Amino acid sequence: MDFVGFALAVLLIELTPGPNMGWLVALTLTEGRRSGFAAVSGIALGLACNAGLSVVGATYVLANSAVTGKIIAVFGAAMMSYLALNTWRDTGESSPVVTPRAPARHNFLAGFMINLVNPKAALFFISVMPQFIPGGQPSYAEGLTMAAISVVIATAIHLGLILGAEQIRPLLMVSKRAEMVRRILGLGMLGVGLWFLVKAFL
Repeated sequence: MDFVGFALAVLLIELTPGPNMGWLVALTLTEGRRSGFAAVSGIALGLACNAGLSVVGATYVLANSAVTGKIIAVFGAAMMSYLALNTWRDTGESSPVVTPRAPARHNFLAGFMINLVNPKAALFFISVMPQFIPGGQPSYAEGLTMAAISVVIATAIHLGLILGAEQIRPLLMVSKRAEMVRRILGLGMLGVGLWFLVKAFL
């Protein structure tokens, strides 16, 4: 199992500015760290449930069809290319409009529900996780270990956003530097996608 490679792929995705990142920074600056931490807790639980369900589905399907492994590898390459294209094209502020002040539990529930039902997160995990398992057929234990790695990395980055919200906010605004960082990350995702394709047909 290539846990290091998988962790780097997750890190690449999580470092790319997106809705969770913008929302957490804006929420912390307007409502304080308590609301930010509540949202992070909800996001972590939502991601964990999403990833756990994805592991069960992917492990069952891959264990019952050898051909499916290649199809998922191609799908994984397409997924990474799609994310790379979106990252390259993104030229605006990723922060959503901040809603009126709400109790911390509301922010927890919002973070949980948004990430529990996030189809992009599920598709990413299902298509990417098998590429780092020999033979492309993960066991439940391997899949759940990768799910835990994914959630830990995402949560660590989200906590960093909460603690450094004031310093990070300007980096999420439109600027040449932000555009350059996004495009570098986009090229990295495209490289991972190409590696998936090469692996699938060698």
